[in-house]
Amino acid sequence: MRSTCLVAALAGLAYAAPKPTPQFINFEEFDSAEVPEVTGPAPGAVSEPVAYSEPVAKAEAAAEVTEELSSSEKRSLVARGVNDPCSPQPEGYGPKPDEDTAAAFLAFDAFSDMANNAPTPQGYALSFSNKQASVSLNSYLGLYTLKSYDTIKCQQLCDAANLCSGFNIFYERNPTLAPAEACPKPSSLTNIKCTLWGSPVTPESAKNKGQYRRDFQVVIAGSNGYTKNNPPEAQPGFTGPVALGGAINAPNSYIGQKYFAGVYDAGLCAGACQANTAYNRRHPRADGTYDACNFYNVYLLSKNNQPEGTYCSLYTKAWEKRYSTNFGQYRGSDYYSVSSSYAYTLAPLDPGRI
Repeated sequence: MRSTCLVAALAGLAYAAPKPTPQFINFEEFDSAEVPEVTGPAPGAVSEPVAYSEPVAKAEAAAEVTEELSSSEKRSLVARGVNDPCSPQPEGYGPKPDEDTAAAFLAFDAFSDMANNAPTPQGYALSFSNKQASVSLNSYLGLYTLKSYDTIKCQQLCDAANLCSGFNIFYERNPTLAPAEACPKPSSLTNIKCTLWGSPVTPESAKNKGQYRRDFQVVIAGSNGYTKNNPPEAQPGFTGPVALGGAINAPNSYIGQKYFAGVYDAGLCAGACQANTAYNRRHPRADGTYDACNFYNVYLLSKNNQPEGTYCSLYTKAWEKRYSTNFGQYRGSDYYSVSSSYAYTLAPLDPGRI
């Protein structure tokens, strides 16, 4: 059952009391979050258009918060298809070493030369360069195969995709046929891949070094990662975003939190905030008052510098940047850090009275 930490101490339809301070990361909420099954492109894929929808995700977030106050409802996961055995694969446009082996691919100077000299697009920062691994995160948005190692083209694809916060461009050694019993080790081709991510990409997130498909070894080279410098989008019904230092740690008015594994999306917190208010309004105190979510703090929660998901803290009143003093905390030897922390305030404010 999903965690009900968003509004704790509910008894039947009882009113959700304000939370005590301080507002540290709730690891029970983190552990219970449903983690996306897809953390990167499917093996052999050359195109996976972005399917993430902000309005749908926001509506699902609101519904999930409402549902958590009484029961749990899990999202369905869509199974991927597979290539037919020995079917020809789409043509690759990247160069190939003379020797058709994984070792020769990894040692091919053309890949490292291109990666090390690629331009950084305006509005982005270089996160890592010339790695022999691609990004693997639960904030995966989509995949495009390019005809050249073009960081500007990949950037344009990221900018065209809602909530794309970073991209990874790399060379990948792929088979010319879908490996199967009748063709376990076909010759290779080189694909130039551009993957889009709904969170920043970090050196630690580049951990996919390839895999075996039958006897064919898929490997990666010339992998560069870039992260967008822009803040999250404005949300209807709220002012903001206002950049904060860390996460808000307020002396009062805290009414709960919600964590969503996967894409960094401030709209998820807007949906959670509005659903929290709607529930409390339907179940007020005896005097007709209720806790209205008038302010939320959204931030990207990372574990050991690897982005994990969107964390939302909800409040009945707005707080200034000087209260954003929680920059992260340890859990054993793992460090959970706060980044991309922003504040949104409901406009107009909800008085919290029927």
